[in-house]
Amino acid sequence: MAPGKKGILERLNAGEVVIGDGGFVFALEKRGYVKAGPWTPEATVTHPEAVRQLHREFLRAGANVMQTFTFYASDDKLENRGNKLSFTGAQINEAACNLAQEVASEGDALVAGGVCQTPSYLSCKSETEVKAIFKKQLDVFIKKNVDFLIAEYFEHVEEAVWAVEVLKETGKPVAACMCIGPEGDMHGVSPGDVAVRLVKAGAQIIGVNCHFDPMTCVKAVKMMKEGVEKAGLKAHYMVQPLAYHTPDCSCQGFIDLPEFPFGLEPRILSRWDMHQYAREAYNCGIHYIGGCCGFEPYHIRAVAEELAPERGYLPAASEKHGNWGAGLEMHTKPWVRARARRDYWENLKPASGRPLCPSMSSPDGWGVTKGHSELMQQKEATSQDQLKQLFDRSKSH
Repeated sequence: MAPGKKGILERLNAGEVVIGDGGFVFALEKRGYVKAGPWTPEATVTHPEAVRQLHREFLRAGANVMQTFTFYASDDKLENRGNKLSFTGAQINEAACNLAQEVASEGDALVAGGVCQTPSYLSCKSETEVKAIFKKQLDVFIKKNVDFLIAEYFEHVEEAVWAVEVLKETGKPVAACMCIGPEGDMHGVSPGDVAVRLVKAGAQIIGVNCHFDPMTCVKAVKMMKEGVEKAGLKAHYMVQPLAYHTPDCSCQGFIDLPEFPFGLEPRILSRWDMHQYAREAYNCGIHYIGGCCGFEPYHIRAVAEELAPERGYLPAASEKHGNWGAGLEMHTKPWVRARARRDYWENLKPASGRPLCPSMSSPDGWGVTKGHSELMQQKEATSQDQLKQLFDRSKSH
């Protein structure tokens, strides 16, 4: 951490609003640097300029945290289902740290090293084996001296607790995020009970990320907060949801939606939706507010603009964005100039432009989670026979 820069707990303890960054795997997949399926972050080595630029855009949009692009960068994931890479997990993680630290130094931002759920846990490997995977990633974060650590994107609280226990050994601040909704984790542990277990394991910041839309995630974190307070414990709270509307999701989240991952664009939240999300999260007592898959820099800018009164300043990117569409006052067409006002955008019900598009989908609820034979992971590529079985099963749903 640079001299004079306040740490994450110092900021949250002072009641400050901390704005996280947005989603990297989806944003970089759309830009041609990440492969959908494995979702692995080798772009930190192969195309560092793309990762650096996305960090920089989130910083300019108002983010206070540059999270390392280390999602699914554990060795067991990098080798899963025929994914062949020319770089080790250590190389990818170290490059990610370098990029995040370089951009963080350009503003008042902290660097968070992140780990997430593992194929090994889904394959029922032991606690010792799973913790060893986290430890291997952690060694790089300690070497690069990141400011704090995040265990994120966990479907099962047991694995999240294991991650927190490993991260806690470093003495650095630890945040923990589940990818769950109000129904709880994939084994039915409620958000309140999940939260208590994470705090008792040593996490100082807890919350949810990914899998669900902003309001669903805020509701889940609110339930976590209630559980922690009922248990007589204390924590800070964070939320980093999807930028997609997901009212029709089951407990598995957007992965169950038939549009996942290539047909989600009609569900994208507008910048004005993000204003509503940011205010709702803040009013619920959540002070670490960011985004995950689907969040682009303009979404983070909207969060920063909504919370500018609390933060005391606007982000640099607002120089090119009039408050509530005020820049439209300069438009050539009078009917567009008439849209330069808050009530217009707050009350707009955007059309999809798709006459045959349904308002909701039916999730693919296969009902499998950790412990099910179909989730046993493998290094070998998925065979044609394995794919045929999946195709046939999908047709029957």
